Amino acid sequence: MLDACAELVDEVGYEGLTTTLLAERAEVAIGSVYQFFPDKRAIVQALTLRTMESYLQRLDERFSSPDLTHWWDGVDAAIDEYISMHRTVPGFRTLHFGDVVDLHLLDEQRDNNGVIADQLARVLTERFGLAGVPDLRFHLEVAVEAADSLIKLAFRRKTEGDERVLVEAKALIREYLHRQVDARTEAVQQS
Repeated sequence: MLDACAELVDEVGYEGLTTTLLAERAEVAIGSVYQFFPDKRAIVQALTLRTMESYLQRLDERFSSPDLTHWWDGVDAAIDEYISMHRTVPGFRTLHFGDVVDLHLLDEQRDNNGVIADQLARVLTERFGLAGVPDLRFHLEVAVEAADSLIKLAFRRKTEGDERVLVEAKALIREYLHRQVDARTEAVQQS
C-alpha cells in the first residue's frame, strides 16, 4: 500500500490522493486500507517514516565509508542523499519528509526539519566526534532549513534539479557550517 501511495502522490499530489484511489492502485479492498490506516494522512505519515528510515540507513552506509574523513564530507553526503532521493524515491519529491502534509508529521513536539537536524547531529557526532560543538543542533537545523528550501527550488526549476542551484546550496551550507562548527570548535580548544 505504501508503494502505491508513493506512486499516486507523484501522479496526483497529496491533495488528489484518496483512500479509494489507493485501494484501487494497491489492488486491495477499501476495508483493507482502513484496517491499517484511518485516513490518508496516516498513510502518508507511514510512507514518510519509511522514507526517513531509508534516508538514515543511506546515511549510515555512506558514513561507514573510509572516504569520509572530515565532518563536512558527512554534510555533503547528507545533502547528496537528499538530492538523490528527490530523483529516485517515488513520492519523495512531493512529500519530502512530510512538510506538505503537516510540519509536525514526524513528531508532535518538533517540526519535521528539526527531527532531521536531530538525526544529523546524532550521526555527525557519532562519526566525527562533534559532541563538544556549541549549539550544533541549532546550526544543523538552520542548515537543514536552508538546504531544504534551496533543493526544493532546484527541483521546481528543473525536473532532475537545477545543478547550478544544487551546487550553490552545498557551498552555502558548507560555508555556514564551517563558520559555526570549525570556528567555534577552535575557539573552545584555545580557551
